[in-house]
Amino acid sequence: MNRLDSIEKPQLRDDIPSFNPGDTVRVHVRITEGNKERLQAFEGVCIARKHGGVRETVTVRKTSFGVGVERIFPLHATIVDRIEVLRFGKVRRAKLYYLRNLRGKAARIPEKDMRQKKKQAVKK
Repeated sequence: MNRLDSIEKPQLRDDIPSFNPGDTVRVHVRITEGNKERLQAFEGVCIARKHGGVRETVTVRKTSFGVGVERIFPLHATIVDRIEVLRFGKVRRAKLYYLRNLRGKAARIPEKDMRQKKKQAVKK
């Protein structure tokens, strides 16, 4: 481990669930308005995870009133309160930028069948 990694390691969060592009996530973000602070949830499909360590970011895309909205969240920042994984998507790409050009049912991502993984874990 080099010096930079040893400095950044204490700053990494350990409460982030494991998720990949294609998964539907809900990110709770702290919003500060004046002297008040509130939580705002942003729910959508994770289309990319970039970088690593403290600089890791996740891009989440949703459709709001027919308009595509994307937000890039720094995973280890303090503005991200928590992340919930709602669905596990079945995709074969690391970056799902092609979803930007798809509309409606064409933009759906099939859900992973997690039951088979549980059955395999029970057999072992």
